[in-house]
Amino acid sequence: MIEGRIDSLYRYPVKGLTGEMLQRVSLVAGEGFPADRLFGFVRHGSGFDPARPQPLPKDRFLMLMKDERLAGLEASFDPANWHFDVRVQGHLVHRADLSRQDGRDATEAFFATMFDIPHEEMPRFVHAAPHRFTDVSVVSSGLMNAVSLINLESLRDFEMRLGKEVLPARFRANIYFDGWPAFSELELVGREIMIGEARAIVTLRTRRCAATEVNPRTARRDIPVPRLLMQHYGHSDLGIYAEIQDDAVIEPGSRISVMGAN
Repeated sequence: MIEGRIDSLYRYPVKGLTGEMLQRVSLVAGEGFPADRLFGFVRHGSGFDPARPQPLPKDRFLMLMKDERLAGLEASFDPANWHFDVRVQGHLVHRADLSRQDGRDATEAFFATMFDIPHEEMPRFVHAAPHRFTDVSVVSSGLMNAVSLINLESLRDFEMRLGKEVLPARFRANIYFDGWPAFSELELVGREIMIGEARAIVTLRTRRCAATEVNPRTARRDIPVPRLLMQHYGHSDLGIYAEIQDDAVIEPGSRISVMGAN
């Protein structure tokens, strides 16, 4: 049996913006990570209809792959009351109540100004819960509710080959864990794992995109992660997605294991 422990837990309420570290999470069978990527800012002409939500490609949103300056924002969004703050180097630069139309208007204008977007092409704040704006929602409705995991030992192996630090925050995972052999997780597609007391089915390897090139400390592209993964491993995958099969409460220190593994 391969057994490890959860190191940290994160949710990303607004797609493309700051993650929030959590100390305890209640997983629910068939659902994604709680309050994760339920909100987003879509580009003009995205085609998103909140009355009939359909998955959209990631480039139809404000997000790090195209808008690296987002990494320089310290955004805080409360899914309970929709209060939204944006700080830069600790200084509050924007505050709004996104449950109100005037708050949404002001926030859309804030991002339009930040990215020099004309008024008639301003991004739009959207939500259509339980629809989620996960990157792999375009693959299947099931994957829309998958949770993302990063094996920190895989990341350490990558760092060793590069000879430099690669911050885990580049990969925007829900669950970071330790204790498995490097990259062993990539061989588990279709297999069952245990996350705490919850069974989960590994459904997909995570192919990394240009968003991971952005340093979350500096908001600059400094490591071509997809190209270097391909150079060192022959693929651009780092991390996995899994679909939750049971209700369970997890926290840092909870067991994560592969049953029946040699």
